[in-house]
Amino acid sequence: MDPRTNPFAPGAGSNPPELAGRAKIIEDVSIALHRIRGGLAAKSVLMIGLRGVGKTVLLNRLKNDAEYEGLICVQFESPENRNLPSILVPSLRTALFKLDRLSGAKDKVARAVNVLGSFIGAAKLHYEGLEFGFDLGKEDGMADSGDLDYDLIDLFTSLGEAAKDKKTAVVLFIDELQYVSSNELAALICALHACAQKQLPIALVGAGLPQLVGNVGKAKSYAERLFDFPMIGALSEEAAIDALQRPVTPHEIHFEEGALQEILLQTQGYPYFLQEWGSICWNVAKTNQISRDDAIAATELAIVQLDAGFFRVRFDRCTPMEKNYLRAMADIGHPSPRSGDIATMMKKEVNQVGPLRQSLINKGMIYSPSHGDTAFTVPLFADYMKRIMRAN
Repeated sequence: MDPRTNPFAPGAGSNPPELAGRAKIIEDVSIALHRIRGGLAAKSVLMIGLRGVGKTVLLNRLKNDAEYEGLICVQFESPENRNLPSILVPSLRTALFKLDRLSGAKDKVARAVNVLGSFIGAAKLHYEGLEFGFDLGKEDGMADSGDLDYDLIDLFTSLGEAAKDKKTAVVLFIDELQYVSSNELAALICALHACAQKQLPIALVGAGLPQLVGNVGKAKSYAERLFDFPMIGALSEEAAIDALQRPVTPHEIHFEEGALQEILLQTQGYPYFLQEWGSICWNVAKTNQISRDDAIAATELAIVQLDAGFFRVRFDRCTPMEKNYLRAMADIGHPSPRSGDIATMMKKEVNQVGPLRQSLINKGMIYSPSHGDTAFTVPLFADYMKRIMRAN
């Protein structure tokens, strides 16, 4: 079929033609944000999931919905090896400019701008190399201590007071939150907690890999009462079929049962992989009935593409010893092998491979689903490791 009209979107964070199986989380977040906007109690939301489950897509959808309802939204990704103030300041500046355009009192917005200016001045002294090309003035005695815990509380409180005066809410949409350092994550949680206690309309909708739950708990013991942690996983069979069939129905195309079963078997219902297989099936099919043979042909092509891109870019970030650790995990054949079993497979002691394990967790390659267990953050990665590396 004509690739020019292929409806599938197999890209990083690309919006799929059918956002199947996510209605509940979309509604739950909508309810929470409306309650926060109205000064009612509600928790911020941290979505947890592996790579390829559509967390970024969901963040985009939730932000668009919130903006449609008149909330002030800012969105950014937390990259590795970059401090929180450097990515937070431009976003909050944008939020304040959006608030200023709304009708209503201006004084609290102006004060919040000055508090942000004080925060910038203190942050420049505390964080080496932190520079911004704008000067917002200062509010003496506010957000200028150089202590991120206290300064973020001042900053978020002033922002929340301005949003409350404007009868709206400010929502931070932050992706890859697992990369925020423990101290900075603790400061962010403190600031959100202070706003919640004062019923100020500031909220966070974040997303991260499974280790984010542990990171948040370590940063602040009360965090589990401040956030909801919905798990974003593979789609149910019904939702996965909808993700495949609904985009092609307007084109009078149909997936045969055998094709659907082959795709579900290979993708395990993970949204990113469904888009890959759906897209390739469209391109290889010769008729408007996508057959099992088409799906099998798509599997061969999809694996080649994933090995060259999706999997390879993650594999290449690892050192040779880290790659050996990942290969040992794959050889055990269990979805979450024990650390001791991995060490045994590598013919080493547990304490010898401990630094490798921690390094891979920090890189977002693996996580610990429970104490002593280890699992890949990337679905189907064990099979890739067997294809790309010889067994030791």
